[in-house]
Parts: sequence; C-alpha cells; structure tokens
Amino acid sequence: MKTRTLGNLQVPAIGFGAMVLSPGVYGDIDDERAETALRTALDAGGTHVDTSDAYGADGHNERLVGRAIKGRRDEVVVATKFGLAIPESEPSRSHPVGYAFNELRVNAEPRLVRRYAERSLRNLGTDVIDLYYAHYPDPGVPIEETVGAMAGLVRDGLIRHVGLSNVTAAQLRAAHAVHPVSAVQNEWSMWRHVDPGLLATARELGVGVVAWSPLGSGFLTGTVRSLGEGDFRHNAPRFDAVNLASNNDRYAPIRAMAARLGITPAQLALAWLLHQDEHVVTIPGSRTPSHIEENLAAADLTLHPDTLDAIGKALAAFEVSGGTLL
Repeated sequence: MKTRTLGNLQVPAIGFGAMVLSPGVYGDIDDERAETALRTALDAGGTHVDTSDAYGADGHNERLVGRAIKGRRDEVVVATKFGLAIPESEPSRSHPVGYAFNELRVNAEPRLVRRYAERSLRNLGTDVIDLYYAHYPDPGVPIEETVGAMAGLVRDGLIRHVGLSNVTAAQLRAAHAVHPVSAVQNEWSMWRHVDPGLLATARELGVGVVAWSPLGSGFLTGTVRSLGEGDFRHNAPRFDAVNLASNNDRYAPIRAMAARLGITPAQLALAWLLHQDEHVVTIPGSRTPSHIEENLAAADLTLHPDTLDAIGKALAAFEVSGGTLL
C-alpha cells in the first residue's frame, strides 16, 4: 500500500472507516462478520483504522476494533474521536446537521477530554491512540480550549497526534496555533466537495486531510438503488427515493467512465480523490471482503490528466439533489 503523511504521521493512502461495522448504520450486522471485514482490511494494507466512541452503543465500534488489532497493534494506525458519546448527567449543546434528525449533541469541554480518552483506551485495549480527533466542534467551547486539553494528552503519552473533524478553516487555524494538528477530517467525495478555504489552510499549515464518506455513503459504488430496513441513510435527503433515482441518473457518466477504464465506480471515486491533493487520504468502509480489497487496490491507480479533466466536466454539469450530513 502506498503511504502518505498527515502532518508527520505516515498512513496508508487508503485506510478503513469502521463506522459501517456497527448495527444501526447500514442495517444489522453481527460481530463475526464485522471482525472478518476488519481483518480483511488489515491484511490488504488498510492499516489506518478510523473509529469513534459514538459509533454503536456503549463503545461497540471501538471494542470491535480493539479485538481486531489485538496481537498486531504495531501494524495499525488507530484513529478515534470524542465529543458525541457524552457521559450521563453531563450537559450537551446542539450542532445542526442536514439529516432528518436535525442536530447532534456535543460536549467537548476540556474537563472531559481526558475522561473520553481513557474510556476509548479501555475500549480499544491499547495504551495509546495514534490519532485522536475532536469529533465535532462544540458550539459552547472555543476550539482552542478543547485542543489545549488534547495537548495535555500528547504530553502524557495517551495520544500521539491531534486531529480535528468537521471544522472550518478558521477553527483549524485557531487550533493549530495552540498545538500542531496532524489531520483534519471532513466529508469529501465526488458527492460532496471539500471547502476550498479549509483545503488551502490545511496545505498552508502542513495538515493532512482525511476524507470521510469518500464513496458518498455507498452511493458512488454505483450499486445503491434502494435502502433496507434499519439503514441509517434513511435520514439522508440524498437517499430519499426521488433524489436517489435522479442522482443515479446524473452519475451515469461517471459509472460509464469507470467501465471504460476497467475499474469499479468506487475505485474511480477513490483514485480521483487521491489525485486532488498529495496529502489527502481516504477511509472508505465496507462490510464485504471483496469490496474492501477492491477499494484498497485503488491506491495503485494513476488517472490520466484527460480522465481527470473529463471527470471534472461531468461533475460540474449538474447539482446533486438533497443535502448531506453537514
């Protein structure tokens, strides 16, 4: 697997987003199948594994990752996040989102940061987190204060690198002034472009970019025609039946381009992202071993400038129907 750097942290160009492996995301899944998916990713070189204390009930996703990396911890860059799985009796503040539930509840107060980290360390069965993110900025807490507490975790050896997720360019700059930020994680795909100001700021500061939902929550695989019961994407306006049908029609040229190149639409979407910046990495998730291996193989693809130009023109030709999470 080719590698890239997030700050001074070396990671595979394509890692693995573990969120899809907890029940209630893309419908039911059992732990045996989930652990098989994780082992497939690790064996195929997707050793940058991204999770969160908020994925699944009671730290389910972190504990799942912890079992998968047991005995091979030195191979893996473990990334997790905090601020949404708020301890009982603690206050929370609203972070508006574009999904049907309208908001997430956040608490990133400095006094709780160590408590969050220690809980994640127990869930993961490790003594250090390689890359630790504030999952969402807390509307009631300056980002500098949250990052100041995270800097204390670096000093004490609980985490190795500071990350921020779902932030603005101004928030990234303010945080980086307190402690170096290795990575900023934001939604970025053919389905949702990254904020140019955020990308420019990350480049200026030497901060790597981790693209979450690089396959548009599965849409860019070209296989999503409807959603099953219990699928989290029912909350997403872009997966409304009418929007999904029209968006599938609009993305037909991209699927056709992948077919002409002899690759999957998912591989084309991932390779396209890697061509956008030398310090962007992606973390697609899947439950299917063959799809995981296909996704990771996209790191080896080189797209001709003419192909990149054709993709750019195809994407500029229409607006996607419906909003995303942010």
